[in-house]
Parts: sequence; structure tokens; C-alpha cells
Amino acid sequence: MGADFGYRGERLGLPEHGPGSVAPVGRRFGALAIDWALCMLIAYGLFSGGDAQSTGNWALGILLVMNILTVGTVGCTPGKLLLRLRVVSEQGGRLGPGWTVVRSALLCLGVPALIWDRDSRGLHDRLGRAVQIRV
Repeated sequence: MGADFGYRGERLGLPEHGPGSVAPVGRRFGALAIDWALCMLIAYGLFSGGDAQSTGNWALGILLVMNILTVGTVGCTPGKLLLRLRVVSEQGGRLGPGWTVVRSALLCLGVPALIWDRDSRGLHDRLGRAVQIRV
């Protein structure tokens, strides 16, 4: 009963399992948590001057810059690298600089990352024409 939508990533031409398949949600959240912790450490140690209240604001700015620089150049953030994930364009190549900025800015807003499609891509990935895959 019900409609068969296929597996996650089928519409994008990605394999169902293994390298190149859509990254699982848990690993993506884990990578984001690692990135956020790293940004908090950098913000607290280098920018906030020990002020815990401003650390979160600095960390958000650092997360934005880190995402633009790392996803735009090597295709993954430090957290994604540790969890063996990569961000690629819908066509399979490296994500272009403009789309990297769009995706990163939307990710920092938070809300788009909580809205999913049937391929388990967040709104920030859809609007940024990106997909997170396993490596």
C-alpha cells in the first residue's frame, strides 16, 4: 500500500548503498556537531576574549567562513572529513563557489537544514543544488 518513491538518491542517479550514496542523516548531524564544537573552540580561544555570551555569535560566523572555504575547495568540512562525507553538486562534480555561499548561508540560518525532501536533503542542500554523499 502507498506510493513507492524508491530509495534515497534514486532521483539523483546515486547508488542505493556504499560510496557515492546519499549520506545518512545521523552522520550528517554528527559532522555538523563536530564542526560546531570546533568553531566554538576557535571562537572562545581566539575571538570572544573569554566572554561566553559572545562565543556563539563568533562561532556562527566562523562556521559560515569555514563552510564556504572548505566545501568550496575540498568538498568537505573537518567534521565531514572525519565521518567520511562529501558535498557535491547534483551533477556529481565539485560545488561551485556561488552555490557554496548560498548553501553555507542557508545552513547558518538553521531552519532550512531542518526541512527535508524525500531524498533526505535539507532545504539548504536543495537550494544550493548540492547533495551530501558517503566517501
